[in-house]
Amino acid sequence: MPNKKSAIKALRQSAKKAAKNIKIKKKIKAVIKESQKIIGLKQKETAGEKVKAAIKAIDKAVQKKILKKNTGARKKSRLMKKLNSLVK
Repeated sequence: MPNKKSAIKALRQSAKKAAKNIKIKKKIKAVIKESQKIIGLKQKETAGEKVKAAIKAIDKAVQKKILKKNTGARKKSRLMKKLNSLVK
């Protein structure tokens, strides 16, 4: 447990930021899983919309530095690869 006032505040801020980041990461995982499920069901139009929403969520997380740039690019690439295989 921190003793100094500034350390106590830093701990409080850190916990708050970590909780926020976890919430956003869980949302991204849920959206990706949902879009993969739709792709598995071979619903082209709905899959396109879900993948677009997932990519938007990933981009926002990368912009806020919750995900690293390459991690975001990799996730988007894998989603698009699955979507393109469905379309062809």
